[in-house]
Amino acid sequence: MLDAIQTATSAERNAVPASLDALVIGTGVAGLYELHQLREMGLKVHACDTASDVGGTWYWNRYPGAKFDSEAYIYQYLFDEKLYAGWTWSERFPGQPEIERWMHYIADTLDLRRDISFSTKITKATFNENTGRWTVETDQGDVIDTQFLIGCTGMLSAPLTDRFPGQSSFKGQIVHTGRYPKGGLDLEGKRVAVIGTGATGIQVIQTIAPVVDKLTVFVRTPQYVLPMKNPKYGPDEAHWYKGRFDELKTNIPHTFTGFEYDFQHTWAELSPAERRAILEEIHADGSLKLWLASFAEMFFDEAVSEEISEFVREKMRARLKDPRLIDILVPKKGDYGFGTHRVPLETQYLEAYLRDNVEAVSVRDNPITEVVPEGVKLADGTVYEVDTIIMAVGFDAGSGALARIDITGRDDLKLAEEWRKDIRTTLGLMKYGFPNLFMTGAPLAPSAALCNMTTCLQQQTEWIARCIGDMRASGNDLIEPTEAGEEEWVRHHDETANATLIAKTNSWYTGSNVPGKPRRVLSYTGGVGTYRAKCDAVAEEGYPMFAMSKVAAPQTA
Repeated sequence: MLDAIQTATSAERNAVPASLDALVIGTGVAGLYELHQLREMGLKVHACDTASDVGGTWYWNRYPGAKFDSEAYIYQYLFDEKLYAGWTWSERFPGQPEIERWMHYIADTLDLRRDISFSTKITKATFNENTGRWTVETDQGDVIDTQFLIGCTGMLSAPLTDRFPGQSSFKGQIVHTGRYPKGGLDLEGKRVAVIGTGATGIQVIQTIAPVVDKLTVFVRTPQYVLPMKNPKYGPDEAHWYKGRFDELKTNIPHTFTGFEYDFQHTWAELSPAERRAILEEIHADGSLKLWLASFAEMFFDEAVSEEISEFVREKMRARLKDPRLIDILVPKKGDYGFGTHRVPLETQYLEAYLRDNVEAVSVRDNPITEVVPEGVKLADGTVYEVDTIIMAVGFDAGSGALARIDITGRDDLKLAEEWRKDIRTTLGLMKYGFPNLFMTGAPLAPSAALCNMTTCLQQQTEWIARCIGDMRASGNDLIEPTEAGEEEWVRHHDETANATLIAKTNSWYTGSNVPGKPRRVLSYTGGVGTYRAKCDAVAEEGYPMFAMSKVAAPQTA
């Protein structure tokens, strides 16, 4: 059941051309826009996707309650006002079905499907040092020769499906939220276990609690949560946000996190009463604003972090009331600070635990040891018998999706092996040793966290398109980061990240959720606007962190 997604047959898919200028892997937010840009530039470009349709994360993540937690009108492409205005959202934070329809609207309006092969998984890519081109293979038997290979594989798209021994022995249904069946699951009247209480698990729990007979939630790490306010949108609201296109296009790319709001207050300049008033006002907004636009000092100053963390804990305790639930579900002082992990938005999530049919089970000191035929077994031998297990246990973030493809660069370098040694990139856009391999949503860019994803993915795909255009204009065939250039970026990234409290916590932000993964803050923490400016400067200065060259003519006897 873990991979129970309906896919098209190979006979229905578009054929992949044998020779290309550029091959794009993935047709989510980044892949669709990259395909569009390169096609507009006149390149022979094609995209492949394992899924049977476009959407990326919004194709795969169709679990109950999946929805935006970025406001719909900013989770948008901002390169074309007509495209922006042509779609109308029904509410502030729409659900997955509506988002998926929007992705179809983008693909159809831009006429992208004719250059996409669905149900086609890229399995292998090998750089040919003699030709300066990539040979790419798919699970459908395609062999493609391409100059550029562009990974738009997503930052949270490599699900950790095999987390516990014995999963295959379970007699009921077991699914990972990132591979939820297209037709859904019939949960009514069932005994259901949810493992994991991150942003995804929270959406599932609050949605299915009223439906199932018995819901058992296994909680390892308590989460700070913020309440979501999700008003419906009518003609007036649509007119309001569509009229802001120029404003949003101008401002959003330069804010700290790629949202419309930004940090405006300085902690030290305010009295305790003024700070509290600001926190109350922003908390009442019902968005991620408390995390992304209250006080930046929470990411650097432990005293500020603790005061804001206690503010959020106080709000959560007031809703739960029950001391046992508070102990299991509310982070404790000293655990980690608010905002150093992914902050979920929720709707009556805490109240779900006050229902008679919902039980929270702490597995912090009594961990899950295995899945048995009857259900979930803990270290003390307790077995929770269930009919369905929903695993909201996360992803191998940032590096995982590309590392699951057999990618070989020059000198037989394997991308997966390189990232098993150390998570390194140049600008989060390329990797030393892998010429003409571009990537979006990759480590060391503002992507896996602290960024409105459409803002960052648009910027990264635009930079890639510009770079390819500059190469072609200069008559060069190859581009690769220099070793010194990569070291310069890694050093800057680490200096920036290590100044934050994020680097001191254990979470998927630092890769600590994947055993053996090298520890490094996966996302650039210097700010979306700063990152954009640095990338633009590199291009304008002639790509000093990279080496461009022509492919040498073959030697004749």
